[in-house]
Amino acid sequence: MKAIRSLLACIRQADQKYNLFEKGDKVVVGISGGKDSLALLYCLSIYQKFEHTKFQIQPVLLDLGFPNSNFDKIKQFCQSLGYELIIEDNKNVYQILKIQQEKQKLKHLPCSICSRMKKASIDKVAKKIKFNKVAFAHHLDDAIETFFMNMLYSAKVSTFSPKMLLDKDDITFIRPFCLVNENDIKKLIKEENIPILTSLCPADKNTTREEIKVLLNDIYKQFPSAKKNFLTLLNDPKEDLWNYHIEKQINQKGLVIKPVFTKADYIEEIKIRHDIFIKEENISFKDEFVVSEENCQSYLILLKNKIIGTFRLKLFEEQKRIYIQRFAIKKRYRNKGYGSQVLQYLIKYIKHFYNPITICLHSQYRYRNLYLKYNFKCVGKPFYEAKIKHILMELNV
Repeated sequence: MKAIRSLLACIRQADQKYNLFEKGDKVVVGISGGKDSLALLYCLSIYQKFEHTKFQIQPVLLDLGFPNSNFDKIKQFCQSLGYELIIEDNKNVYQILKIQQEKQKLKHLPCSICSRMKKASIDKVAKKIKFNKVAFAHHLDDAIETFFMNMLYSAKVSTFSPKMLLDKDDITFIRPFCLVNENDIKKLIKEENIPILTSLCPADKNTTREEIKVLLNDIYKQFPSAKKNFLTLLNDPKEDLWNYHIEKQINQKGLVIKPVFTKADYIEEIKIRHDIFIKEENISFKDEFVVSEENCQSYLILLKNKIIGTFRLKLFEEQKRIYIQRFAIKKRYRNKGYGSQVLQYLIKYIKHFYNPITICLHSQYRYRNLYLKYNFKCVGKPFYEAKIKHILMELNV
């Protein structure tokens, strides 16, 4: 099978799984001149023509100021696909990296600083031309390498996300190649005769990532099923290694939601539910803490590092339904808009990652008007849950 068919199938699978492309999207494609980014541009130039994906793309290359840079071949390749390449002048990056290398006494240019600067620069370009998404060419092998790097150097068990929303800029970063094998990209480059540039970065092939790549290749030779097993692990929804459920900032005033992962987090969640549902609402312990219902992701709501509430999300993927449950704000923080801000963020977040889906909740009947303001609809007749009158409310996104 030709590589293009395999890559397009992987993009389609990632799109369906992570809702990467929506009708009307304007997507900046980050171009470096290397095989991955040019393969991504080539694939998206085809994928965007499919009937179900009506979106625009614009290739953007950041000129980081590395010596002897020449992008004529890349310009011509983009033109052959029907696009004019935007080259953003970021020549100051190389100078800044050299200063940091000397200052920190590093063996090579600092990759982490370079990565942050490139993301900030391409984000700036996207905003300037009024595009709402940025696509990077990180592939499955990159995801596995990042997984190992995070474990070894950051004590984190996670990798990058296929889709990441920058709330403050309203720009979404997507990685359409997140399920693509690097070997298929190499095959595509050869089959389609795509021109690529040799990296001019002085740190190329001398980075920590390169060391991890060599280590993993040795593992794959000794254990042929390892890569397939790593992919299975990354896509296990219970593990959430794609790093979706990281701490998320709701506003600039310190309102944050964070996942309940540690024992301390869980104790805080239990305490809030005990104080609000059992003490205030007079719900029995047996009705509040049902073991069979606890298998879902819970979150804490923080304001300036103080815990003020909690909620949880329960996904029923096959039914395309997600429930917001146990939404509670401590008494002293109520009627200040914090719950509304969190709810608005959740609607946006769920639409962003799970669209199309129906958001559901069991609202206490007396509070139903709060959710009607956000276009939820009452479904069916009122019912009693833990001896309190409720109504099912739904929002289709």
